[in-house]
Amino acid sequence: MTDHTRFPSDAAPSWHLAEDDDHDSVGNGATVLGFWIYLMSDALIFASLFAMFGVVRTSYAGGPMPHEIFELPLVALNTALLLASSITFGQAMPHIEAGRVGATRFWLAVTGLLGAGFIGIELYEFSTLIAEGAGPQRSAFLSAFFTLVGTHGAHVTVGLLWIGVMLVQLGQHGLSQPMKRRLICLSMFWHFLDIIWIGVFTFVYLFGVLR
Repeated sequence: MTDHTRFPSDAAPSWHLAEDDDHDSVGNGATVLGFWIYLMSDALIFASLFAMFGVVRTSYAGGPMPHEIFELPLVALNTALLLASSITFGQAMPHIEAGRVGATRFWLAVTGLLGAGFIGIELYEFSTLIAEGAGPQRSAFLSAFFTLVGTHGAHVTVGLLWIGVMLVQLGQHGLSQPMKRRLICLSMFWHFLDIIWIGVFTFVYLFGVLR
């Protein structure tokens, strides 16, 4: 009789632990699912911008044409920077899984530097075009170009701010489960921006110059 009453009390802590683990797992899954839904809505925004650009991409209104203003070597360098940042973020993921804070912060910092270089070159391109009289008000083509590329650049800037916040929080909290979840979402966001940029480079720059 004594043994019979002891087993339920011994099993209770294990039952509560399993319940906590299940709760964490459900929370993680809900967060990632919610972020996937956000990315899909963001993809619809970019799809609309691509469609708008496709409609007006030949509406030059007597202004400059793509092959007259786009510098493919510079854009190719910018593309290489962003793709390299995706690779460096990928290098951080095994360290995140293993709980290595120092290595995670290092690769995140490298990713942030590459992303900052991308934004710097994009700002240089925008300022040069505006100085040459090829600003967004010059034609429908340029308005669509600045809107599409600028929206992507704004997203990269948000990603850079997010990386900065994560670097600070990693130093404060380490690689706790909530931190890993946030970094997974950040990784999804950053790779999503790389995919969008490949579309921008191909559809806007490459096809524009080769027309």
